[in-house]
Amino acid sequence: MTWSTALKQALHGQSPECVLLDLDGTLIDSVPDLASAVDAMLLELGRPAAGVEHVSHWIGNGADWLIRRALSDGNEAVAATLAADRVAQARPLFDRAYLSALHHATGAYPGADEFLRACPCPMVLITNKPRLFTEPLLQSLGWSSYFALVLCADDLPEKKPSPMPLLHACAQLALKPEQAVMIGDSRNDILAAHAAGMASVAVSYGYNHGEDIALSQPTLLVSSLLELME
Repeated sequence: MTWSTALKQALHGQSPECVLLDLDGTLIDSVPDLASAVDAMLLELGRPAAGVEHVSHWIGNGADWLIRRALSDGNEAVAATLAADRVAQARPLFDRAYLSALHHATGAYPGADEFLRACPCPMVLITNKPRLFTEPLLQSLGWSSYFALVLCADDLPEKKPSPMPLLHACAQLALKPEQAVMIGDSRNDILAAHAAGMASVAVSYGYNHGEDIALSQPTLLVSSLLELME
């Protein structure tokens, strides 16, 4: 397979030298497992379960923010000011429940595994998921060997939407940002790509806090990763 004409146009006629990929909402549908873990946490705390629909809008900024939103019923202002000790109390409950689900992960989106197998350039996984969860999840999917580099939420001082992970990945592969492309489902992915000075591809089927990802103005919008190849 070769890169599609649309992707080459997004890169001003060039083929990418590296593909940076988000995980949740881009490669895998993790909402059922995350919702199950959030609901188990809430029930242990004596609170009502949130359900899949609510949790799908709370994903994208890492586990602590997911927990903050769950404890605040999705109210962003309340979540931002929630006492750290309340998050610390809930975090082990969430971790235990989510780790138990990772070995039977919900699974990859259609076309994701085929894309990873066929990608003709190095790939870097950049996720806001902690490494504690990322590594067993990749193992369960058989994807551990696919990536030249895996950057998780706790690997660097900043995570997406900061451009730091994207720029770090380029530096590690001795590439300029304009030689790479960021692929994701969330405004965090697109904002990070904009700030890093690289092209971005958004997939239309992800989470993105319930918002239309087109509003974040990605360089290219696709409904399947396989649209990037021909």
